[in-house]
Amino acid sequence: MFWWFIFFCDLFTPALMIGVGRWMWKHPPKEINAFLGYRTPRSMVNMDTWSFAHHHCGKRWWIIGWILLLPTVAIHIPFYGKGEDAIGWMCIGVLLVQCTVLIASIFPTERALKKTFREDGTRR
Repeated sequence: MFWWFIFFCDLFTPALMIGVGRWMWKHPPKEINAFLGYRTPRSMVNMDTWSFAHHHCGKRWWIIGWILLLPTVAIHIPFYGKGEDAIGWMCIGVLLVQCTVLIASIFPTERALKKTFREDGTRR
């Protein structure tokens, strides 16, 4: 029972990346706001940078979410029937990798924003 709980908990991050990524990519927030969406100083300069950041990061999250899904499932299979300690440590490892990938996806988006826009938000 514990294995199943952890299995579905670990699938949450890739599923979230797939769902939120698709939403950000296809339906970004209509207005710049400080509560919802990809919110960095560079992305919030104007609507052009806002839309670009959501499209870029959303597409990236959608792809990475699908890529993370398969290894997440594959890593869990050998742990079926193992003790709670082993499953717990495996879960921590999986979540650390998933969170690292999630946070690391910010850097290419910021790099793309910097390459595409000047500091004032006009396109290069």
